Amino acid sequence: MGTSLLLAQLLNGVQFGVLLFLLAAGLTLVFGIMSFVNLAHGSLYMLGAYAFALAGTQTGSFVWGLAAALTTGVVVGFVLEKTVVARLYRRDHLDHVLATFGLVMFFNEAVRMLFGPQAVFVSLPESLSGTVELFGFAYPVYRFLIIAVGVLVAIGSQWLIQHTRVGMLIRAGSVNPAMVGALGVNIRLLNAMLFALGAALAALAGAMASPILSVQSGMGESVLITTLVVIVIGGIGSVQGAFYASLIVGIADTLGRSYLPMLMRQVAERDVANAAGPALASMLIYVLMAVVLVVKPQGLFPAHKDK
Repeated sequence: MGTSLLLAQLLNGVQFGVLLFLLAAGLTLVFGIMSFVNLAHGSLYMLGAYAFALAGTQTGSFVWGLAAALTTGVVVGFVLEKTVVARLYRRDHLDHVLATFGLVMFFNEAVRMLFGPQAVFVSLPESLSGTVELFGFAYPVYRFLIIAVGVLVAIGSQWLIQHTRVGMLIRAGSVNPAMVGALGVNIRLLNAMLFALGAALAALAGAMASPILSVQSGMGESVLITTLVVIVIGGIGSVQGAFYASLIVGIADTLGRSYLPMLMRQVAERDVANAAGPALASMLIYVLMAVVLVVKPQGLFPAHKDK
């Protein structure tokens, strides 16, 4: 029983970590490469979840739901970059925070007006609602799909940034945009495409999470905070670092929430343990971030390593 519980929680941690990576990958591209602080990234996650829920319910197709979420992410991201974000690149980070926080409030209220304050629940198609027997316990097929999607996105993102001409231009444009623009590259279009890609990844994360979480207004705020922790631990601007840090944070958070209350019961009374255990578990990833910042201030896998 103990081994089965540990394996199940490890898989849950990997699955949670992969969802965090889908968010962190888009945010680290925008924050680490474009140096833009986008607090509205969680709102794009929320919009992707609502688009998936609406299209999936109307068509009865999981694939069409994913397509709707990705399309929503790309379109909203592109429009936001052209109308709001592009005007703020040369401004201070505080201006980024204030403007995108305003967008968070706008999107939360817009979703509440359109869909109501109640949560929306999404059901899985029959083909994805089964389980797989693994080492004596059943694990949901859909959670394995989330892990597979996250791994594919990680491989694709790393390939795009490190091994393609577009990735080369993105990296060069983040260092010296004036020089890249002088060579005939449309920096504005490149930034818009990068921002739209980050938005699409956030929407994909929302779509993949919607069948296992409730879809509701404001759902992106709490997960955005955890995503920022992931980026700090992994190293700002590093897609590879975001992937490894997402797995570390996902597993640490899941195991902490599962085992810390049980460990507390061994040394404290049940009522005290039931109150203190979850509180300590919720602090665990922030303690982990603090330790990493003390040991390696640039993160575990910085994008630009010191020679």
